[in-house]
Amino acid sequence: MAFLSKKQLKQMEFKYLGSNVLISDKASVYNCKNISIGDNSRIDDFCIISSGDGEIEIGKYVHIACFSSLIGKETIVMEDFSGLSSRVSIYSSSDDYSGNYLTNPTVPEKYCNVVHKPVSLKKHVIIGTGSVILPGVTIGEGTAIGALSLVNKNCKPNMIYSGIPAKLVTKRNIEIYKLEEILLSENDD
Repeated sequence: MAFLSKKQLKQMEFKYLGSNVLISDKASVYNCKNISIGDNSRIDDFCIISSGDGEIEIGKYVHIACFSSLIGKETIVMEDFSGLSSRVSIYSSSDDYSGNYLTNPTVPEKYCNVVHKPVSLKKHVIIGTGSVILPGVTIGEGTAIGALSLVNKNCKPNMIYSGIPAKLVTKRNIEIYKLEEILLSENDD
């Protein structure tokens, strides 16, 4: 995988760009002035990061695996140590599928009913491959979402959810917090 150079990243004019950020040269990033990316984060091949009026905030030590997308008009936040497995889609906007309105971005807004709501992934959230996160969802700190899940409601902290729609499965081990503390203390030395 080839990554954009520091010079190329600087030319993109991100709202904020931390150190040691890696973005694949095959990723597509739109509206960089509304995108912040923290230290030691990585975005892989064929990802789409498309910010609307709201911002996309990617914390430190965040990984976004290949073919994933963050799209929408509202804010999307991925806090420190969160991650997306391949083919995860996060939407902060969604068309009305009821049949009462037209859908898609080629249609004038007066004929559409698009919902825009922020999405938040708290620290240490991991999303399994092929999952979809819908507008208005907050996933609590330390929570894991199983592969191929549809998350349409908020998720409690330190739990594991899975399914369509995602349902609570069990508690998640919280060893991750100790490991974070060790990693950060080693970097302070």
